[in-house]
Amino acid sequence: MDTRQQAQMLLQIQQLEFAAVELNLFLDTHPDDQQALALYNQVHQQLMQCVQNYEQYYGPLLSYGFSPARQNTWVWAETPWPWEIKY
Repeated sequence: MDTRQQAQMLLQIQQLEFAAVELNLFLDTHPDDQQALALYNQVHQQLMQCVQNYEQYYGPLLSYGFSPARQNTWVWAETPWPWEIKY
């Protein structure tokens, strides 16, 4: 693959990452929105496929990944926020 192809793959990953973060923020305030949950999981799946394709040719991109939402549940909003945890 040439550098143009690599740049296109990175751009697609960046676009999907942006969409995943925006959906994450939306779901923090709308955890019961089933359409947003489904879209988040779809974007997550596409992102993971793009990252896998990129890494197949160019090596690792990140040292961590994104977690998909569980079926019909945005778990992040159900857990305590860091400042709510009592030690």
